[in-house]
Amino acid sequence: MKTILNVIWLVLSGFWLFLAYLAAGALLCITIIGIPFGVAAFRIGVYALWPFGRTTVERRDAGAPSCVGNVLWLVLAGWWLALAHVVTGVLLCITIIGIPFGIANFKLIPVSLLPLGREIVPTDQPFSSRW
Repeated sequence: MKTILNVIWLVLSGFWLFLAYLAAGALLCITIIGIPFGVAAFRIGVYALWPFGRTTVERRDAGAPSCVGNVLWLVLAGWWLALAHVVTGVLLCITIIGIPFGIANFKLIPVSLLPLGREIVPTDQPFSSRW
């Protein structure tokens, strides 16, 4: 079932969101300071491409640097990536078939706003391996 949902997701919105994350990552990788943020964008882009069957959990070893990084991320890229999730989520919720995918888009908003200090894991393993 996860595969079917992921294929439909890929066609309806996953590919476009993936391209948005790639663009954000490429722009952020222009400077040396932005490279960690670009890597985070690429990581979340792959998650946005194929989200069903995976979830995010907080990393307990993430400290103050990830908090500062999240504030910078929010200013540099997070707000417009979250806006892309809102727009595609609303557009998908217009149809009955698209409602589950719209809800999945809304669930990606917190990760797109504050991605640092989070880890993407399979849903059958909802705890981080670093705990």
